[in-house]
Amino acid sequence: MSTTQLRNGPKFSKPLVDVIEPLQFQLKDSDTIATAFPIYSSDDVPLTLLQYMHNELNLEIEDGKTYPHLEQFSCKEFSDYWFSSFCVIVLKTNKLTIDPDQSDWSDVFQGTFYIKPNYLPRCSHNCNAGFLVNHKQRNQRIGYRLAQVYLKWAPLLGYKYSVFNLVFVTNKASWRIWDQFKFDRVGIIPGAAVLKNIEEPVDAIIFGKDLTKIEPELFSDFP
Repeated sequence: MSTTQLRNGPKFSKPLVDVIEPLQFQLKDSDTIATAFPIYSSDDVPLTLLQYMHNELNLEIEDGKTYPHLEQFSCKEFSDYWFSSFCVIVLKTNKLTIDPDQSDWSDVFQGTFYIKPNYLPRCSHNCNAGFLVNHKQRNQRIGYRLAQVYLKWAPLLGYKYSVFNLVFVTNKASWRIWDQFKFDRVGIIPGAAVLKNIEEPVDAIIFGKDLTKIEPELFSDFP
């Protein structure tokens, strides 16, 4: 597919490329090959994988520590939410297409993120993203690789600036990555979230980064 098929993207800036190809790389500190797949519609994802991803997000919502949602998604609600514009799925595979016959994704699925405008059309060149790592593949620095793919591909879609609205201060795994990738802490929202099993509301960091001035050294260990 081509970037011209992007739904709900930036209105006043054009993609930098016509086509985004799958990207292969080694997982951080590993010889394992992974492939990042650009996805424009949930119709391009095998149903078993869609269901696995749906379950993973619901597990994260139920945990109540990183996402602001309270109620779990139905599969349709998840599909509408995660695939509203552009999505990336990272699988442990050296293939350049997603195997439609794969049924067990617990070891294959590594993580995913979506990219979509953070604001209404006149400000839609500012993007937002949501990230999810397979809970069975944690502590393998997959989030680090997802961040690199994000910084590679978000500018190609025509986005100029990245905004993360709510990174809870208790979510150290997340804010450490964005600090490492030289995002700016552009704001703090005091008491932004009432999280599960935490007595007091916690603050949230607003992160921002200029996608037109990404430091080359952030990709020194990446294709």
